Amino acid sequence: MALDLTGSDLRTRAEREPWIDAASYWGAFTAATRDRPAPVVALSVEALRRNADDLARRAGGIPIRIASKSVRSRGVLDAVLALPGFRGVLAYTLAEALWLAETIDDVVVGYPTADRAALRSLAGDAALAARVTVMVDSREHLDLIDAAVAPGDRHSMRVCLDLDASWRSRLLGHVGVRRSALHRPEELRDLAVEVLRRPGFTLVGVMAYEAQIAGVGDRPSDAPGSGALVRAMQRVSGTELAERRAAAIAAVRAIAELEFVNGGGTGSVERTAAEPSITEIAAGSGLFGPHLFDHYTSFDVAPALAFALDVVRKPTTDRAVLLGGGWIASGPAAPDRAPLPVWPPGLRTEPREGAGEVQTPLRGDAARALSVGDRVWLRHTKAGEPLEHTHEIIPVTADGVALDGLPSYRGEGRCFL
Repeated sequence: MALDLTGSDLRTRAEREPWIDAASYWGAFTAATRDRPAPVVALSVEALRRNADDLARRAGGIPIRIASKSVRSRGVLDAVLALPGFRGVLAYTLAEALWLAETIDDVVVGYPTADRAALRSLAGDAALAARVTVMVDSREHLDLIDAAVAPGDRHSMRVCLDLDASWRSRLLGHVGVRRSALHRPEELRDLAVEVLRRPGFTLVGVMAYEAQIAGVGDRPSDAPGSGALVRAMQRVSGTELAERRAAAIAAVRAIAELEFVNGGGTGSVERTAAEPSITEIAAGSGLFGPHLFDHYTSFDVAPALAFALDVVRKPTTDRAVLLGGGWIASGPAAPDRAPLPVWPPGLRTEPREGAGEVQTPLRGDAARALSVGDRVWLRHTKAGEPLEHTHEIIPVTADGVALDGLPSYRGEGRCFL
């Protein structure tokens, strides 16, 4: 049975915020999944609905395109797309986009591709070519597509230009991620001209992802004094980007009609939605509420997704060892990339061992009460990455009922990155 998030009764339950009562909330997770072998990944339907509603509220009427890398389950994507305020998917590979486009009619690939086989599949299918948009930021990307399938042998490729949203600070240097080669408005316009003059391409959109704002918490728990500096960086960077993005979009709109201008991310929804040039927001992590997003001042997330592991050893009275647990998030190797034990409270990893491939020792007062066979719930740093470790998500209700499992990409035999 498909997951349905549209009911008013679910919205009412979500508004009660059951996660505030941690014992009852995580107890419901345990009760709903008691008969399932660990590791088990569970998803609170109340928290998911609350997070979706909050993203839509923050967007202020601007449609949200769901970032699929932060979800990685078609069942969840379909359920959220059925809610008001959500439209389309931002995929992370072309192969994934082609697969999703079998049932979803608007898929933008958020990153350039060098997958020639997937390009040939896209080029040869009129329905897919009408549903899928590829990302480019250089003439080399256009050349690669032409080399894979000649313009005369393909349906026109829908193209989105990727504008670099990083901040080039005189004091700090490059602030943000290393993405697009297109930083200045004239650079974006020049590539737009190139797309328009070449056969076999249709320019439909522009994207710019401000990672230094959307993906960096401004209330870090490990260094609270740095929060003011982060907020200052984001304020100055956001102002610079809003002006530059407006100029870049105006330059492109002067020569081409655009279907969409995409920006933002979970951490910058309100800021990006306020820019007049933006027509849609990209967001996905805020749906599951990983612990990366516990450290923002302007919004909060409900801990919708978590995974449970079994206690299999008690080497000392104040330690409990979990089987598995090394689900380390991508990004710079650091303690904040490790899973966060959340129930029972008061558990922490061993500094010299951390979360391991086959075992994760935990210590703390709560470990004294744990026995072999008990379960511990953990939250991941990132949103979609836990689904690479499981075949299904178990939706659970606040009263401890498990709904029909939803296959992850892995559960459907798919692995894209």
